[in-house]
Amino acid sequence: MAYQDLAERLEDFAAQIIKLYAVMPKSYAGQYLAQQLIRSACSSALNYGEALGAGTKKDRIHKLRISLKELRESLRNLNIQKKADLFTSPKSDILIKENDELIRIVVTLIKNTNND
Repeated sequence: MAYQDLAERLEDFAAQIIKLYAVMPKSYAGQYLAQQLIRSACSSALNYGEALGAGTKKDRIHKLRISLKELRESLRNLNIQKKADLFTSPKSDILIKENDELIRIVVTLIKNTNND
């Protein structure tokens, strides 16, 4: 997978999360988790963009690890919301699957960058 393809997927993932919450949930828990999910999903894409422009291998790995951390946070958040029945969209399973795939890709990218 090309670096730009991954950037596009991360941006698409973040955009889908934003669209999911075009109308904010009414409950405190729903609003709290929705806002945090939007932050972590967007942060994963933004930090990946920073990794693409990193000047050193060390900086690139650092930004990739931040992106990975944010993706893992997003996945936990999605799982909590699903278990708490906070989703009103049938897209939750698709988003969880995409989130998991993105995590696997970034983990592989970190390993490959470490081996360069």
